[in-house]
Amino acid sequence: MEMDGSKRVFQRLGPSSQGDNSNNKQQKVCFHWRAGRCNRFPCPFLHRELPGPPQQQQHAAGNGMSSSKRPHGFSDDNRGAGMRRNPNFNNTWGRTAAGGGAVVRKTEKICNYWVKGNCTYGNTCRYLHSWTTGDCFTLLTTLEGHQKVVTGIALPSGSDKLYSGSTDKAVRVWDCQSGQCAGVVNFDGEVGSMLSEGPWIFVGLTNLVKAWNTQTGTDLSLNGPVGQVYALVVGNDMLLAGTEDGILAWKYNGSTNNFDPIKALTGHTHHVVSLVVGANRLYSGSMDNSIRVWNLETLECLQILTDHTSVVMSVLCWDQFLLSCSLDKTIKVWAANDSGNLEVTYTHQEDCGVLALCGMHDSEAKPVLLCSRNDNTIRVYDLPSFSERGKIFSKESVRRIEIGPAGLFFTGDESGQVRVWKWSTESSSTS
Repeated sequence: MEMDGSKRVFQRLGPSSQGDNSNNKQQKVCFHWRAGRCNRFPCPFLHRELPGPPQQQQHAAGNGMSSSKRPHGFSDDNRGAGMRRNPNFNNTWGRTAAGGGAVVRKTEKICNYWVKGNCTYGNTCRYLHSWTTGDCFTLLTTLEGHQKVVTGIALPSGSDKLYSGSTDKAVRVWDCQSGQCAGVVNFDGEVGSMLSEGPWIFVGLTNLVKAWNTQTGTDLSLNGPVGQVYALVVGNDMLLAGTEDGILAWKYNGSTNNFDPIKALTGHTHHVVSLVVGANRLYSGSMDNSIRVWNLETLECLQILTDHTSVVMSVLCWDQFLLSCSLDKTIKVWAANDSGNLEVTYTHQEDCGVLALCGMHDSEAKPVLLCSRNDNTIRVYDLPSFSERGKIFSKESVRRIEIGPAGLFFTGDESGQVRVWKWSTESSSTS
């Protein structure tokens, strides 16, 4: 390969082949150059063979042969005439030739230039030109508009609108057909959580929960919470909210068309940031590092789980198990023992804090776990094996994952981006 010497000349130390040969005995030929893998610049050793005795050179010339043992090696001419490359010499690290083209060994890091739309390396770039690995899913669109952390995503049944809430004190309404923002609702306080249940949308705010019925247009304000509302869930015909001061429960009253407060569930000593309902139980994760198990009939605490050593960010029910994740870098799987109490049956160790869990099924109806971490990735695992299926990358850490219909799911990150994903039908489990 000829390259313009005025643009790129590797300057090698040592005398030119046309120069004085009196010091040749003191020069050494680069061992790595002979092996075709020298990457030093400049290299202190020769990138050419030392000339042999005069009679050997004459004999070689008489047979039409070059005096160098590496006729296709790099030229050491420093006069700007260019250089010639051995076609068998691989001088690009992390890449090997195959099928007439370069096969690039990708680093699992997003190319910053690709994100900005100006990477010039194309398919030969060492960094990822994709927001995913594993070919599990396809990014359909990115919804831009929020200025801060996305804390809630809701898709009411029968609606063609997607709702997202953020700590920028706004709920945005997105048209599912066009992907355009169809409206913005501004509040006085930050949105800490969102939930859709049937036609209802619930928005957790500061000292308040807003309830909207997308079919009737009913707009209700549920008072009672103290501080920010971080989590919302529905169970046993009740709306339950995790707040800075514990858990509050309301029940819908059809005669008054309102939600009546029922009870405050106390016991946690710090903010309640995650809730899930399963098997007639309510599970609450808190910044006090514990999970509490509540009877949904009596609203009494049945058990306190204290195996996590940091904030319990998310709880999830799957089959007969409870899954929980924490900033202590673990995902724990809980199962009932003979006495009916939960105990840890498996701990999956991550190398950074875990922010959110979401369970769904792939295109073959096999269960998978989406696990958002505070290194700006979502790991996708098969259940129950926890074998990794792929990764999703984001600009900042994803705080909310929400399942949609027909293989869709939504993610919201700390930069304010909402993304719409679809599980790939051609993707299949490795198991």
